[in-house]
Amino acid sequence: MLVKDFMTRNPITVAPETSFSEALKLMKQNKIKRLIVMKDEKIIGIVTEKDLLYASPSKATTLNIWELHYLLSKLKIEEIMTKDVVTVNENTP
Repeated sequence: MLVKDFMTRNPITVAPETSFSEALKLMKQNKIKRLIVMKDEKIIGIVTEKDLLYASPSKATTLNIWELHYLLSKLKIEEIMTKDVVTVNENTP
């Protein structure tokens, strides 16, 4: 078996300046759990559903819904993505 047998052929990608809210929306719309972060046609990171969950405020927060939306709209993917991404060729066993 090779990587190409399991990989996503046309993954959805985002720019590092994509907001938390937009990334979450893309994941929900496309029923996916990760996004590849690209800059100048190069993979610079990956952000997962779990990364977004960890970056989310606690349910015990005292912030109101408007404050939460505002803060999350300012949070950029480059601030929470995994940066040290290992890539392999599609023909890797």
